[in-house]
Amino acid sequence: MKACVLVLGLSLVLTVCVARSPYQAVLQHSRIRGRQQGPNVCAMQQIKGTDKKYFTNCKQWYHRKICSQPTVITYECCPGYEKIPGEKGCPAALPLVNIYNTLGVVGATTTKMYSERAQLREEVEGPGSFTFFAPSNEAWAALPTEILDALVSNVNIELLNALHYHMVNRRLTSEELKHGSSFPSMYQDSHVHIHHYSNGIVTVNCARLIKPDQHATNGIVHVVDRVITAISNDMQAIIDIDDDLETLRTAFAAAGLTSILENEGQYTVFAPTNEAFEKIPAETLNRILGDPVALRDLLNYHILKHMQCAESIVSGTPMETLQGTVLEVGCDGDQMTLNGKAIITKKDQLGTNGVIHYISELLIPDSAKTLLELAEGSSVSMATKLFVEAGLTSHLTGSEALTLLAPLDEAFKGSVTMTPDMRKLMTNHIMKEQLSSKALYHGQELETLGGLKLRVFVYRNNLCIENACIAAHDKTGRYASMFTVDKVLTPPMGTVMDVLKADDRFSLLVGAIQTAGMTELLNQQGALTFFAPTNDAFNALPPAELNKLMRNPQELSGVLRYHLGEGMLVSGGVGSHTRLKPLQGEKLELGVRNYTVYVNKVPVADADLMATNGVVHAVSSVIKPLPPKVDREQADGPAAPPRSDASSRADARSFRDDLFQKVVRSRSSRTMNLSQ
Repeated sequence: MKACVLVLGLSLVLTVCVARSPYQAVLQHSRIRGRQQGPNVCAMQQIKGTDKKYFTNCKQWYHRKICSQPTVITYECCPGYEKIPGEKGCPAALPLVNIYNTLGVVGATTTKMYSERAQLREEVEGPGSFTFFAPSNEAWAALPTEILDALVSNVNIELLNALHYHMVNRRLTSEELKHGSSFPSMYQDSHVHIHHYSNGIVTVNCARLIKPDQHATNGIVHVVDRVITAISNDMQAIIDIDDDLETLRTAFAAAGLTSILENEGQYTVFAPTNEAFEKIPAETLNRILGDPVALRDLLNYHILKHMQCAESIVSGTPMETLQGTVLEVGCDGDQMTLNGKAIITKKDQLGTNGVIHYISELLIPDSAKTLLELAEGSSVSMATKLFVEAGLTSHLTGSEALTLLAPLDEAFKGSVTMTPDMRKLMTNHIMKEQLSSKALYHGQELETLGGLKLRVFVYRNNLCIENACIAAHDKTGRYASMFTVDKVLTPPMGTVMDVLKADDRFSLLVGAIQTAGMTELLNQQGALTFFAPTNDAFNALPPAELNKLMRNPQELSGVLRYHLGEGMLVSGGVGSHTRLKPLQGEKLELGVRNYTVYVNKVPVADADLMATNGVVHAVSSVIKPLPPKVDREQADGPAAPPRSDASSRADARSFRDDLFQKVVRSRSSRTMNLSQ
C-alpha cells in the first residue's frame, strides 16, 4: 500500500492509494454508479436483446454501447451480497457455504448437477481450498450435442476429468488472477491460462469470468461463460494439422517464422485460410511469396505481440503487430472485427503459447505493397487513374526507390483528360528517392522524374511541397513511399515577374511594377510572397487616386512593397492569426475562413501561383493597413458603413458581375495551371 499526497490549493490532503486490479477498478466504478439504488448495488450494462452483462467502466457508461451495440443499465447485488425484503439495496452479506452449495447460489445449477453425477459433490463439499471456474447454464447448453453426449455418457471418467480441469487446488481471487499467469488444474496438472485485461475483463482459457469472486467456506467460485478444454498443442502444431491453413503453413515455412509459433510466448495469430489467399490476385500473391522481406512483413502483420481473446474486446482498439504497425481489433455484436471488417470465421483456438483466430481475408500491410497498390488502397482514385494513363505503371509497380505525391480526389475539379502537358505534370508528381515526411526540412529541394526541382516548406501547421501540402500520414511501401497531398502540384514556371506577365489579369500591375522600378526585384533570386492586385483591384480605386498613384513612382513603390511579404507563404501555411512582414510597412495579418485566405481582411481570389523566386496570390482589392482596433481580428471581410437601398442594389449587381467574371477567369486559370 502506498500513500499519495495530493496538493489542493493551500491544503494538504493525504489519500491512501491502494493498487487495484483492472477488474476491481471496474467493479468499484459499477458500485459508484449503483449506489443511489442502495448499499452494495452494482450498475451493469446489458447488451440489448441478449443476456450478456458487463460491469461498466467510464467509457462504456458514457457511450452506452458494447461491441457497437446499445446497452441498457441494470442494477444487481454486487458479488457477495443479497437483498432483504423491505430494505433498500443489498445490505446483507451472503452466508458462506461450501462450493457445492455456492454453485446453486450463483445460478450455476447445471455445473452443480453434473458435479453430483460425476461424484464430485463429496470433494467440493469437503475440506480443502479450491478454485472452481464454473460454466454457466448457458455455457453447457452451447456445447455441441455430440460433445455433451460424450461427456454425460461417461460421467465417471470424461465428465469428472472435464470438471477437474475447471478446478485449481488453491483459492484464487480475481486479484491473484494476473495477466499471463497459468495454474495447474486438478486434471493431470494441465494448466489453465489466465488473462486479466486493462478493461477489467478476466478470462480463463479465453472464457470470460461473468461472476467472479463468489466466496465459499472451502474456496471460491468464478462463473465463466463457456466450458473450457485442456490445451496441449502449441500454435504451430494447430496450424500443422488443419488442412484449411495449408497455404499459411507453407508461407510460414518459406519466411522462416515457424520458430515463433513453436516458442514460448503469448501471441495472437489472425490466420488466413486457404480461401483467403485465393482471393488475392495471383500476380500480387506470387510477388509477395517470392519476396522474403515482403512475405515476412505480411505474416508478422497477422501476429499481435500479446494474447487477445475474443471475449476481451468490447470496442475497437489499435493493437501493435510484430510487423511494427497496428491493427484495429474490435467487435460488432457477436462478430470480432479487424480494421472494421467482420472477417473472423473461427475464434479462440487456443495453443500453449497463444491464440489463433481464423480470418477469411488476407491482410496486406503497406510495407509489402508496390506504389500502385498503395495508391489503389487510398482515397486517391483519380490520381491513380491519371498515373496509369500517363504511362507510369512501370514506375509504380517496380523496385525503384521513389516517392509519389498523390492528390486527393477533391483536388481535381471537373473532368480531366490526358494530354502531353498532363502526362508531364503527373511525371513531376514522382520524386526520385524514397522519402519520409518526418525527414523533410524547410528549403529542401526534391528532384522529380520529370527533371524539375521542387521546394519543401515547413510551417507551424503544415508541411508543403510547392503548393501541395501533406494531407495524411505517409504510406511506406516495399520500395517506395506515397504522400497524400491536398492539391494538384503547380510546379514553378519562371520568376514572379514571368508569372504576372503571363496572366492577363495582372496587366495593370505589370505596368505599375515597371513604373515603380521594381522589375529587377521581382526577377532576382529570393523568396517572396506577392499579394498581387488584379486589374479589378486597380479599377476599383477612384480614378483621381489611381492617376495620382501612377504618376508618383515612389508612392507607388511603397504601396506595392506593402503587398510583398518576406519569405514564401503558400495558402496551406496560413493558420489562425498568421503574420507576414512586408517589404515596407508594419505587418500583414492573414487568416482562413471557409477555405478562403484573407490578408488584412481582403480575400485571396486565386492562391498559389508558384514562381521560382516566390509565390503569387491574386487579390481583387488593393490591400491597406488595418485600423489599430481591429488589428488582430480575422474576419471574412471589412466592415462597411450603412448605405442607401439604391447603392446596395447597385453594389449587388456589380458584385454578381464581378463574381461571374472571377469564376470564368478562375476556371481558365486552373485549366492553364493543370496543363503546365
